[in-house]
Amino acid sequence: MPAVTVADITVLPRVVVQPGDQARRVSSVTTAPSGFEGEGFPVRRAFAGANLREIDPFIMMDQMGEVDYAPGEPKGTPWHPHRGFETVTYIIDGIFDHRDNHGGGGTISDGDTQWMTAGAGILHIETPPEHLVMSGGLFHGFQLWVNLPASKKWSTPAYQDVRAKDVSLLASSDGGALMRVIAGEIDGHHGPGITQTPITVVHATITAGAELRLPWQKNYNALVYAMSGAGSVGEDRQPLHSGQLAVMSDGDFLVIRADQLQESRLSGLDVIILGGEPIKEPIAWMGPFVMNTKPEVLQAFEDFQKGVMGTIPMDVRGAHTSAPREVTED
Repeated sequence: MPAVTVADITVLPRVVVQPGDQARRVSSVTTAPSGFEGEGFPVRRAFAGANLREIDPFIMMDQMGEVDYAPGEPKGTPWHPHRGFETVTYIIDGIFDHRDNHGGGGTISDGDTQWMTAGAGILHIETPPEHLVMSGGLFHGFQLWVNLPASKKWSTPAYQDVRAKDVSLLASSDGGALMRVIAGEIDGHHGPGITQTPITVVHATITAGAELRLPWQKNYNALVYAMSGAGSVGEDRQPLHSGQLAVMSDGDFLVIRADQLQESRLSGLDVIILGGEPIKEPIAWMGPFVMNTKPEVLQAFEDFQKGVMGTIPMDVRGAHTSAPREVTED
């Protein structure tokens, strides 16, 4: 699991919890079901079972893999539309190519992130490069959907590359945890991701037996997803293991521990830590569109079919939409 590592963690800035601050408690723990996305790559639906109001402003997060493909097996997604939110794709192992019909795109690999603002509407595709399809190999990453408030759902689509070398690297107070700040702010240290909705995104690796006490913005909610390993969250040590999401209550900091005993292939607990300022607006979501009302979602499908969101570049063949879900309103 390379993502971003350091040779000497002791040289990194340390995060510190202030005396008298209150630890956040665990509100709920859910286990992500497994499924398939795109052209058939395996995912775990990290937020399935969580209350949308508690994870606001986030909509969905898929853990893609971890899977070791044989030659000819790597898969991606076909061309498809989005409107009303942002997609954040973070690659831990492997390579992914992105292209959209507004000129955005590029190749991301270990520790890189691609951040796409769908806004008023965009078409894009995500695929493994041809050489990876031929050779096979390890693939592991995440895709996060971040909602946009009504005032920004019609913004101009945009794309940004967040390179692994640009993320902020921090250490826990005892040096037992490495944090990669992709977006937002931790203890005065900022990640490179430019966010339309105020959020923080962190990938933390906590060595076996170590504890991370992480300052967290008081007005943000807090979610901790275990991608691999076993540990606990909160002062009362609520168990958390691979594929589980903990939603945390109000407070000033998070407590995350890695169990002393881990699977033989693992050296500790790896978690994605998320939080943001809730938008507190109605949500209507169907397939690739996240709007405020059902008529707006239906309009998005009509606009896509009429070509309002643009067309696929001439040098690429084929266009397919994501499989539609039932329209949900919250």
